[in-house]
Amino acid sequence: MIVGIPTEVKPGENRVALTPDGARELTAHGHRVLVESGAGAGSALPDADFVAAGAELVDTDGAWSAALVCKVKEPQPQEFGYLRPDLVLFTYLHLAAYPAVAEALLAAGTTAVGYETVRNAAGGLPLLAPMSEVAGRLAPQVGAHFLERAQGGRGVLMGGAPGVRPARVVVVGAGTVGLNAAWIAQGMEAEVFLLDRDLDRLRVVDQIHRGRIMTLASNRAVVERSVVDADLVIGAVLVPGGRAPVVVTEDMVRAMTPGSVIVDVAVDQGGCIATTTETTHAQPVVERFGVVHYGVGNMPAAVPHTSTYALTNATVPYAVTLASHGVRAALDVEPALVPGVATVGGALTNEVTAEALGRHAVDPRTALG
Repeated sequence: MIVGIPTEVKPGENRVALTPDGARELTAHGHRVLVESGAGAGSALPDADFVAAGAELVDTDGAWSAALVCKVKEPQPQEFGYLRPDLVLFTYLHLAAYPAVAEALLAAGTTAVGYETVRNAAGGLPLLAPMSEVAGRLAPQVGAHFLERAQGGRGVLMGGAPGVRPARVVVVGAGTVGLNAAWIAQGMEAEVFLLDRDLDRLRVVDQIHRGRIMTLASNRAVVERSVVDADLVIGAVLVPGGRAPVVVTEDMVRAMTPGSVIVDVAVDQGGCIATTTETTHAQPVVERFGVVHYGVGNMPAAVPHTSTYALTNATVPYAVTLASHGVRAALDVEPALVPGVATVGGALTNEVTAEALGRHAVDPRTALG
């Protein structure tokens, strides 16, 4: 099969869907890999490395002409014209948060497989996890930066100083993002509270970190009390394939101390904080009610070299399966791909996504025939 790797065009997106090592893996399985010239430049991966790995350099049209196109982010409006019925698109989609992308895929009849809903036998999300880990580890770093007075924050140092209390960090959600965010924040010597409804997850955190991360069973009252005293709130709530629920309300944000900071990592799924709007790396923050809001929808793009390798390590085995067997047969070879199939021939094929969009879902196997 011919596999295409176009340059990402979402603002601030410097990742690329494949490393040279990934290209070598695909070519070793007999597939042609067409990489748009310059696609890896933002990740410090020069064209020469892709050529040495067996890939061919092409222009934008050439990359999109492939039967299987691998990307990092959902198609942007300027890319909708490349969508077609005989295309298999393999990328992050987050259709519940981007209904216009869903409509474009349905109108074009494209078969789209979303990284974020591929689910293994253990219930894990193997293609979402690497970027969730990166985003989680970035969140305290970003929050610390915007707590600085020159960046609009109230001038609080994460680790405090002798005789001065550290920053109070509240992480809402103990999934992959939340666990990584809490871990890094406590490493910065902040006072960290991790909130979740899953007591088993909190129990594991408590056993590992032995009080360095304080765990709280999440409910509305606990969230209210925790947020009002926080210097930094990190939103990390996930509904695979669906829109993130709003956990922190506008009233809660209004009650926060001016100059405190919110980092909503769930913004690419609609956001779990009512006052968050999606921002870009070029203009990453907005202020609402005196609180600095960071809502960049592609946070890992801030560290694209690391992120591209982490993503490719996870996606390449699945890309090889799709290229080697075609989508329908690949679902039998690798059942984890079944919930990843989001659209086929004008139909939605993921139940959670369809429900979020108010549409009906069909079984992907039936849709593929």
